[in-house]
Amino acid sequence: MKITTWNVNGLRAALNKGVWDWIRQENPDVLCLQEIKARPEQISNEYHDEFNIHNVYWNPAERLGYSGVATFTKIPPLSVDYGIGRNEFDLEGRVIRTKFPDFILFNVYFPSGQRGLERVEFKLKFYSHLLELIDKLQKAGERVIICGDFNTAHNEIDLRYPKENKNTSGFLAEERAWIDLYLTHGLVDIYRQLFPEKIEYTWWTYRLNARQHNVGWRLDYFMISETLIPIVKDVVIHSNITGSDHCPVTLAIDNSSSFIAEP
Repeated sequence: MKITTWNVNGLRAALNKGVWDWIRQENPDVLCLQEIKARPEQISNEYHDEFNIHNVYWNPAERLGYSGVATFTKIPPLSVDYGIGRNEFDLEGRVIRTKFPDFILFNVYFPSGQRGLERVEFKLKFYSHLLELIDKLQKAGERVIICGDFNTAHNEIDLRYPKENKNTSGFLAEERAWIDLYLTHGLVDIYRQLFPEKIEYTWWTYRLNARQHNVGWRLDYFMISETLIPIVKDVVIHSNITGSDHCPVTLAIDNSSSFIAEP
């Protein structure tokens, strides 16, 4: 089974750049998109025809042209939930939760703190409330996969210029501490677990030819319950795939009988 996450930085623009051709070729069983900046009725009918091979779930932001997530899955989920139960976060369309027989998948677009101290505080509160929900689920015996744009580079290996960005939101000590905390709550950054020394990025600013020079940050993660580690086959960062300032990331896991998708 393949699960792909991608911050597309505007779904309509990304579709016009041909990203669906790559998605069709990659053929993930589940596709989690963030920062879609669109409502389903704003997507042209030709793409809705393409989407018909999936079960599609939308959680757009209340504010037009902002934030939003969407989950496409070939495998019908047992249930679908939107948000984390806090209106201040949920009106921004940041979370879709889909339950499958073996785990619960969170498609998450974590807030950015780039617009000032108030948004940094908002971001840290979001981390806190989401972790409370994850804790409750894991204590109830559920296994979880959290994927999406975490908007934080965890360690120095995860961005090109760590020293120069120590006071930049996305690499602030208080933001990184929340990643540390998640990893003490039965969760694993599975990419870093598999590749402890590998340097790859998932986001590059559009400015100063950053992508051409690989001046990037690793902001897009799969965090999984520790009990899921044995079924993980690989995590692939598709750094050569364009269409957004982020690139897609794919988690491959061993198929169980409950996850055999129809051809």
